[in-house]
Amino acid sequence: MSIFKAYDIRGKYPIELNEEIAYKVGRAFVSFLKCKKVVVGYDMRLSSENLKRALIDGITEQGADAIDIGLSSTDLLYFVVGNFKYEAGIIVTASHNPKEYNGFKLVSKGVGPVKEGDGMEEIRGMAEKGSFRSSFRKGSITKKDYLADFAKFTRSFVDLKRIKPMKVVMDASNGMAGRIAPKIFEGLPLDKTEMFFQLDGSFPNHESNPLIEENRRECVKNVKRLRADLGIMWDGDTDRTFFIDENGNFLQGDFITGLLAKQVLLKKKNAMILYDLRASRFVPDTIRKYGGRSRECRVGHAFFKKYMREEDSPFGGEVTGHYYYKCGDYYAENGFAPALQIMELMSTSGKKLSQLLLDEGAGNYFISGEINYEVKDKNQKMEELKQRYSDAEISYLDGITIKYKDWWFNVRPSNTEPLLRLNLEASTKEMMEKKLREVQKILS
Repeated sequence: MSIFKAYDIRGKYPIELNEEIAYKVGRAFVSFLKCKKVVVGYDMRLSSENLKRALIDGITEQGADAIDIGLSSTDLLYFVVGNFKYEAGIIVTASHNPKEYNGFKLVSKGVGPVKEGDGMEEIRGMAEKGSFRSSFRKGSITKKDYLADFAKFTRSFVDLKRIKPMKVVMDASNGMAGRIAPKIFEGLPLDKTEMFFQLDGSFPNHESNPLIEENRRECVKNVKRLRADLGIMWDGDTDRTFFIDENGNFLQGDFITGLLAKQVLLKKKNAMILYDLRASRFVPDTIRKYGGRSRECRVGHAFFKKYMREEDSPFGGEVTGHYYYKCGDYYAENGFAPALQIMELMSTSGKKLSQLLLDEGAGNYFISGEINYEVKDKNQKMEELKQRYSDAEISYLDGITIKYKDWWFNVRPSNTEPLLRLNLEASTKEMMEKKLREVQKILS
């Protein structure tokens, strides 16, 4: 089944993913983990509730009890599994994918990702065979609502009394933020403009992926029109958060990671902060400036959570808007803590978001952003890069990273497409453009 990916299960409904498959995934999940209870949540996609019912049928048929937490975001489900010490959890979601998609994200005890190399292949094999040992009992179904607990937990990341009045535009993308955000920001001195907060899996206004420019146009427009202090957007399952400054500029996740790292380090000196290898040098430079330690990581939530556990790290961030936190004895994304932290930082400094970045020197970093190149032979192109830049410092942590004193780049092969993904940064705009052209000649 091609729906089984490295980190989740995902496909078009009902052609690739349907209720029959959901039922088999439920049985296979319980069979592999040998768990007695499974937390199950589902998002607002049109097929999610039906898939959730079939998934729970499989879970209970295999003898495990299902804790149905209802309409849920991914970060809410992670919180429930980790905070209340459940053995396992599944959220029915396709995250930021278009409306015809759906899927499952799977976690084990301690919110450990069930992924390729850690159970995904075994679950796939069982689901494909469709033959399961009969259980001596049928599991029960219990419905619980943990939204208030999640909101209380998330709000604890900041001192709410520090947040001063500000005008904020929030775009939920018709996703789960429409249910979660009102509870998170309740009672704060915010003049809120709520965009697309109605849960609607048909995504009538725009797709739930703010990384695509056309999906954030309305939010940017409203930030400018209303002269708001801040714009915030979420993807469909709220495990990614995006920010727009008061001038309507969309901010990449690495620059936000730098600001959030500062906020963490002001409270916890010498902390280890994680960032992904695509990030601007702004991130490690800011971490160093505020007395922290840093570690460059492979892209992907499974790697971040592994490294965070190894380093006892309180925080990590990715370019694509994933922000990870130490939550007691587990590590997980939270799509709302970053928003509260940015509000707290703006309030305590008395500065606009754009000024906060300028004060930290963000204007001195020139990064290309991620550019995709379709190539016939990915390995050949990677070898060409290695030979061409053999005098550089070279890392193979994820793809190939070439580092010089005043510029660097990373090229990563796509796991599913004939693509190479390039990120390049230099100390001046002119050098960035020059080196970009140079590397593009090899990749073209």
